[in-house]
Amino acid sequence: MENLTRRDLMTLAAGAASSSLFRLPLDAAEEKPAPAGRLKQSVCRWCYGGMDLRELARKAKAMGIVSVELLSENEWSVVKEEGMQCAIANGPGGIGVGWNRIEQHDKLVAESERLLPLIAAAGIPQMIVFSGNRRGLPDIDGIKNCALGLKRITPMAEKLGVTIIMELLNSRVDHGDYQCDRTEWGANLVEEVGSDRFKLLYDIYHMQIMEGDVIRTIERHKNAIGHFHTGGNPGRNEIDETQELNYRRIAQAIADMGFQGYFAHEFIPRKDPMTSLAQAVKLCTV
Repeated sequence: MENLTRRDLMTLAAGAASSSLFRLPLDAAEEKPAPAGRLKQSVCRWCYGGMDLRELARKAKAMGIVSVELLSENEWSVVKEEGMQCAIANGPGGIGVGWNRIEQHDKLVAESERLLPLIAAAGIPQMIVFSGNRRGLPDIDGIKNCALGLKRITPMAEKLGVTIIMELLNSRVDHGDYQCDRTEWGANLVEEVGSDRFKLLYDIYHMQIMEGDVIRTIERHKNAIGHFHTGGNPGRNEIDETQELNYRRIAQAIADMGFQGYFAHEFIPRKDPMTSLAQAVKLCTV
């Protein structure tokens, strides 16, 4: 799992397309749009890899979702044509090999310098990056190495108005040995980079596994967080009564903090995908 990227997961999801899970009636999610609420809700494309992107955008828009995210450059125009935003563009590198390795910096910087102007021109506000796995690297050195590389691209990000976000992932269940696996580590990196255009993607599912105390942790580090992901724990499935987190309370707390970014759904549906997504949107409309 250590080098598994979302592109790999999309390929796996596409293999499920022949199952009844992705055989959706055209009107499966054609309900009245949910009230806008105080959070801008988004959906992660890879969770629906077996579904046509344009169809996903249309159905998500009908639910009141404003973004389909984690898209590659050949996909950006599709959601834009459907009147949707892409809240996060895929950035350089992968989960297992990332910015904590100095020997990767030249390659990551070059690809970032290619992507950032394209992302800005497409009106996309954020680009995702990853720390990479520890492989014996002490945490303090991981912070220093990541900051050293990221400082090479934040001036361009600042000029273009694009925020670079690093995702917090759990290293206990899904991404063994991943270094940016605790909020404190990520917040220290944000401070070390020292740019308004570098923030954290706080994945609620992942951080529930690693540290819990979700609302208090978000409050403590709210200035370092630029984006949120949802997912039911255990299993990263629906955010309903089958899991342990109270997502409505979490969404209310985030909105009460005055969060202005995107709040994105990144769960793998076990039930009818669009029904589950619509229920998640309703639950988190606060």
